[in-house]
Amino acid sequence: MHDLTGFQRDLLYAIGGLDDPHGLALKDELEGYYESEVHHGRLYPNLDAVVEKGLVEKGKIDERTNSYSLTRRGRRELEARRDWEADYLDDD
Repeated sequence: MHDLTGFQRDLLYAIGGLDDPHGLALKDELEGYYESEVHHGRLYPNLDAVVEKGLVEKGKIDERTNSYSLTRRGRRELEARRDWEADYLDDD
């Protein structure tokens, strides 16, 4: 997880929060978060990067549309990140 960009981490969170989203659903989700346009040239290379790292699995909905889901490793990495963040955010 330490070698991911912030955008790639945000992709993992979005993928984990949606049911097997396709690229355009992720684009819409991230545009809502960033409040600006996410270009295809930014989205798809970053999706490919997290797939290559083994954090996301790429499926096929039809000939033109792929779906994305977290791998077991991707989910573990997100949980570890949340635990790390909680160490800094907890008031206890």
